[in-house]
Amino acid sequence: MNDRPEPPTLRVFVALAPPDDAKDELARALQPTYATYPRLRWNRIEDWHITLAFLGELPSTAVPPLRSVLADLATTRPALHLALRGSGHFDERLLWSGIDGDLEGLHLLATDVRNLVDSCGIEFTDRPLRPHLTLARSRRDDPTSVPGAAADLAGFAGRPWLTDRLHLVGSNIGRGPGPIRYRDIEAWRFGTGLRPGDDSAPGAP
Repeated sequence: MNDRPEPPTLRVFVALAPPDDAKDELARALQPTYATYPRLRWNRIEDWHITLAFLGELPSTAVPPLRSVLADLATTRPALHLALRGSGHFDERLLWSGIDGDLEGLHLLATDVRNLVDSCGIEFTDRPLRPHLTLARSRRDDPTSVPGAAADLAGFAGRPWLTDRLHLVGSNIGRGPGPIRYRDIEAWRFGTGLRPGDDSAPGAP
């Protein structure tokens, strides 16, 4: 049992997570890349996620209203068909795997998540969604590893999968030295409020 008190603030985002077998498939494809680019700071496989909305540092009191509206949203939405495909980088510093599949549904879900966050009175930077799964970050003196790794992984095509849950996640960024760590604050299964064959919800196939 964890008796530590909840911190006064949390760094929070809303995300999707690939299933374990999809992550394992990508991890196997990455084995040569791990060896070729040992200086990259690789994310832990269990932390891989697709961010829908990054909310930044929030007071802990802002979390309960988020839980309520996100739970309601997840129950009214069907699972999305997605896949991990290809690779790229942001500014030669951040290596990512691309997302394929129902991108229209993914954008609709992200828009609704952000609208709900806004309805809770939470201010955040509403950047355009660029669906990706972050794999690694470079060190400041290493400008070549991330582009090289992205080129090596460009041909990756993962198997399709269904999203399982909508995740509200907290991280320890800015809380001292060491690697970034993420933990689910809560997660909600998609479609539990839908009747079989119900396609009335926005984004339903």
